[in-house]
Amino acid sequence: MSSPSGELDLARAEAILPRYEGPGPRYTSYPTAPVWSEAFGPRDFLDELARSDAAPDEPIALYAHVPFCASLCHFCACNRIITRDVALPETYLDTIAREIDFVRERMAQPRRATQLHWGGGTPTHLTPAQIRRLFGAMVDAFPLAPGAEVSIEVDPRVTTEAHVETLRELGFNRISMGVQDFEPRVQEAIHRIQPVEMTARLAERARRAGFESVNFDLIYGLPFQREDSFARTLDAVRAIGPDRIALYSYAHVTWVAKQQRGFERKDLPDARTKLGLLLLGIRRLSEAGYAFIGMDHFARPEDELARALRDGTLRRNFMGYTTQAGVELLGFGPSAISQLRGAYAQSERELGAWKDAVRERGVATLRGHRLSAEDRRRGWLIERILCHGTVDAEAFEAAFGVGLEGAFAPELARLEPLERDGLVERRRAGGFAVTPLGRLLVRNVAMVFDAYLPEQQRTGQARFSKAV
Repeated sequence: MSSPSGELDLARAEAILPRYEGPGPRYTSYPTAPVWSEAFGPRDFLDELARSDAAPDEPIALYAHVPFCASLCHFCACNRIITRDVALPETYLDTIAREIDFVRERMAQPRRATQLHWGGGTPTHLTPAQIRRLFGAMVDAFPLAPGAEVSIEVDPRVTTEAHVETLRELGFNRISMGVQDFEPRVQEAIHRIQPVEMTARLAERARRAGFESVNFDLIYGLPFQREDSFARTLDAVRAIGPDRIALYSYAHVTWVAKQQRGFERKDLPDARTKLGLLLLGIRRLSEAGYAFIGMDHFARPEDELARALRDGTLRRNFMGYTTQAGVELLGFGPSAISQLRGAYAQSERELGAWKDAVRERGVATLRGHRLSAEDRRRGWLIERILCHGTVDAEAFEAAFGVGLEGAFAPELARLEPLERDGLVERRRAGGFAVTPLGRLLVRNVAMVFDAYLPEQQRTGQARFSKAV
């Protein structure tokens, strides 16, 4: 992300961030998912898929959602099924194989995958044999390109040596572990007992097996978190030394995750404490040499994401920050999202509804959105804010044939308070750059250009997590 030079002033950040702590989208897409409509169904998805197939030589990205978990983490708002039924994953694998084959058959010829990712749920809830089966279904339909990024999210509590060996043998080269917090009192509150030693052992196993990247997810704002305890977690993380770290804000979204209602409000950090946890994390990770990628992601300077940040090739999709520029994404499994050239499509969330739809129609599209010309222009701007940290007026005009100032005069005017607070610096012809402070609040900068957000805020149609 190219942005004005200079280090982040943490004292200034502490004063400014509370003004911007309200809810806002994370912009893994534009428009965001609450805008999408159930009027967009399976036929629309298949029509759009056929149009996308006009460029068969272009690579593709693949995602599989594995919804199963053995136990419920009380902070989690992901789409998951708590089960110990060994038969349930088998019927899931039958269905997702049918879904993959159906989509592949509707494409004129195979397209190679440059990125494959499994999320959940807990993908390593599957046995090694089941992992082989799912992987085979995906790469038989969409062969992996040389050097493809092949990644998976795992839970150290259920991931065995056999899992690690199987994943590496298949070609997985990135592994991401949920950590959240190592403090015992916090772990007890969120119903996730995961000692430091367990996580460190799995990280070491992955490195010995030859994984190129080991990534950790941390969360600040959880029950009973305090700066002194979170400092101990950060010290333990730094000692293990993952290649990438995501430092997420806890999202108290009780309308999605009912189990969060068990958290007493008095047990959650107040706004000042939560801000202190964020700033502590930034300080400690920066001192350890991690590059701040943007929003809540950090990476070692030699990591692929950090290199993409420096050379201006960083991108963003439903899997987060990525180096996959302009690559369409096919998502499989319940709640999975596909991002085609002209539309977004999301499958049924519930396992039973997804299975029934795939059995009856081959795909399980629940809702989606076909992109308009205006959506594309605004999406272009939002991606550059989040990934590049700059919006160049000449590049915008070259891409769309209109001037930035003429097309977005009201939005550019709404940048003025952000400029006064030091989040952006204005440039010629309507262009601007995000400052080091603004990189913490890129969601807020991007929100200025979201045409759908004012109505959502007015009606309460969509409820997002807090930006800080």
